[in-house]
Amino acid sequence: MKDFAGRIAVITGGGTGMGRELARQLVAEGCNVAMCDISAASMAETRRLCEVERLPQGLRITTHVADVANEDDVKRFAAEVAEQQDTDKIHLLFNNAGIGGGGSMIANSREEWERTFNICWFGVYYSTRAFLPMLLKADQGHIVNTSSINGFWASVGPMVPHTSYSAAKFAVKGFSEALQTDLRINAPHIKCSVVMPGHIGTSIVSNSRKIQSGNLSDTMNATEIAQIRARIASMGFDVGKLSDDDVARLAAQRARSFLEDAPTSAAQAAKIILDGVKAERWRILVGADAEKIDRRVREAPEQAYDVDFFQSFAKEVGWKLGTQ
Repeated sequence: MKDFAGRIAVITGGGTGMGRELARQLVAEGCNVAMCDISAASMAETRRLCEVERLPQGLRITTHVADVANEDDVKRFAAEVAEQQDTDKIHLLFNNAGIGGGGSMIANSREEWERTFNICWFGVYYSTRAFLPMLLKADQGHIVNTSSINGFWASVGPMVPHTSYSAAKFAVKGFSEALQTDLRINAPHIKCSVVMPGHIGTSIVSNSRKIQSGNLSDTMNATEIAQIRARIASMGFDVGKLSDDDVARLAAQRARSFLEDAPTSAAQAAKIILDGVKAERWRILVGADAEKIDRRVREAPEQAYDVDFFQSFAKEVGWKLGTQ
């Protein structure tokens, strides 16, 4: 699929980050876009940014509130896309939605752990199931599943438990790789790519905090403070001397650093992804850090979770993740 003009793309998690930038760049190429997110306000901003330049006549941008961890929401999303885009087919499916949190099987609650896993894995599965009939009806189709470097390396640092997100991203990677054969045999006009970003400058840290707590405001509540305390404690730090204000300040600093200090911006990541789709690459690493850790893990898999391995890698790429 060398040209996106006139095509129809579906994007989950289109309200912020890479989802927003995918929408902007696809619209700029004349592609119709249907996006979902749990935040109508965030999607409205994405749509406004897409419409800054005058849209070609007839181009459709539709927004749909849906929680991808809820299969009924995803089925409704697909039905709304068919109605509002006036189509029985789509050409591009970007399973992009994801959150963090629930890193520890011990320190975090089962609810938080499963909330992350269900969005990051079942969101991909439910969405693929829901939109597959529409992809099958298209002349060409492409499924783009966002995994992560944590889909082949389950770590963000030797002192940071990271089980839920990593388990989900490993599942997304395995699913996407298995689809290579399944699609080639049963639907050869549909391709699939697995995207594995490194550290991308997005709002996933702050968004994850809001989704996990159910509090969409910028002011943290008691539940959020407790979750952040548990995360800091799970890293081996004494949290007894930290006030609630201290905890909130540390969380805000971490979210700001993740967004602003990333080596790759969300816009750069979206371009890499779309270029990979055009080139029909099934494996898309995003960022120099992703390429380097991919090589390192392949060269020394038995050492991949040693403290020295992480510290050496972090120093090489300038990562601050897992050290704050």
